Amino acid sequence: MDIFEKALRMLAKYPLCDHCLGRQFALLGHGIENDERGKAVKLALTLKAHALASSKSKESISILRILATNGFSLTAKKVLQKMKKPISRRVFPKTCFLCESKFICIGDLAKTAFKKLEGYEYHSFLVGVKLPVGAEEREDEFKAEFEVDYGENLRNEFGRLIGKKFAEHSGKTVDHKKPEIVVLVNPLTEEGSLQINPLHIAGRYRKLVRGIPQSKWFCSNCRGRGCEKCNWTGKMYSESVEEIIEKPFLEMTEGLGASFHASGREDIDARMLGTGRPFVIEIVQPKRRFLDLKKLEEVANAYAEGKVEVSDLQFADKDDVRRLKKAESTQKMYRVIVEFRDKITAKSLTLLAEKLNGITIKQKTPLRVLHRRADLLREKYIYEAKVKKLSPRQAEMKIRCQGGLYVKELVTGDAGRTTPNVSEILENEAKPIKLDVLNVIMEN
Repeated sequence: MDIFEKALRMLAKYPLCDHCLGRQFALLGHGIENDERGKAVKLALTLKAHALASSKSKESISILRILATNGFSLTAKKVLQKMKKPISRRVFPKTCFLCESKFICIGDLAKTAFKKLEGYEYHSFLVGVKLPVGAEEREDEFKAEFEVDYGENLRNEFGRLIGKKFAEHSGKTVDHKKPEIVVLVNPLTEEGSLQINPLHIAGRYRKLVRGIPQSKWFCSNCRGRGCEKCNWTGKMYSESVEEIIEKPFLEMTEGLGASFHASGREDIDARMLGTGRPFVIEIVQPKRRFLDLKKLEEVANAYAEGKVEVSDLQFADKDDVRRLKKAESTQKMYRVIVEFRDKITAKSLTLLAEKLNGITIKQKTPLRVLHRRADLLREKYIYEAKVKKLSPRQAEMKIRCQGGLYVKELVTGDAGRTTPNVSEILENEAKPIKLDVLNVIMEN
């Protein structure tokens, strides 16, 4: 059976617009749209039927009537009128069986979506099409009935054509992998919505003071609702690195919210120095994307002056967030001031450095965080350790180690949960006085 015979069978049973008839043969021919393909098939059938009519074939009149009614063909209708063959006895269908004649609404749908995006900055978009289950089942059954081998999906054609119209209105480009805006359309109900994808900005931060947590700490008593214990703030601490950085970023992007991602975290009483800790901030539903990152850096540092500094800001994406999380165990450099119970000697500190260089530390989850973390045994490697005497009972220890090492417990031993440890090696009870992160060694 050739395509014309199959097309006629389809039209004999169902009313089909040019788009929906042409779509059944979408893989045949190149460089033409389905509506052009459908028109061409209908025109070829009309010409064939008209030619047969000259031989007084009854079949030709039947074909022309099918094309004039179920095929919505004005050409076939005019041929019948010229031949003085009535078609009024047939009931004219109002809509296409498959698309409900909604392809005529494509331009309006694209224009409406474009208007909804007024006030948003974006470089790229993608059109997503959602169809009622009944419409998709109807098309699947149709394809099975007529054994369609060269067809295109109804959803795909709607998405492609609405995307073209939207591009004409907006002047933006389609991005199938990482669009900044997704226009979600249901052509059959003529409803639409917008999905504003997040804006990701990567950088590094330095925490210059102690006493500030990296992220928000909700009050353990009220769980963020507000109570007397937290002075009705819902938080254990009035501010955090996350909140300090987020505020100017949200103001400049006009985003609805933000998520803060960092490569590991430092303790509340530890500073983050050196070149800073890598982070990615994810802005939810930003209106502004065309940012001067140098200016944003200046604004953020002015707001957080004396507490937090950001640097090396650059645009990122969700893949960078995944890489950041995977790199949490990357090398870190720490400086810790240690105070001993008994006096120390230069010889004992030299021994300590030797014992800690190139060694694997076994740590059970520290007692201080056991209430919120699983009780696991971790093994972390120390690449290098340097120790310097500061006073009869104090020393400075610099460690380059695998990320995730609990440095405070390396000093104290944590009641035997960390081995080996400084207290154990020197048989001299030790405790950390001050802790700083000097560097997070992470490529790119």
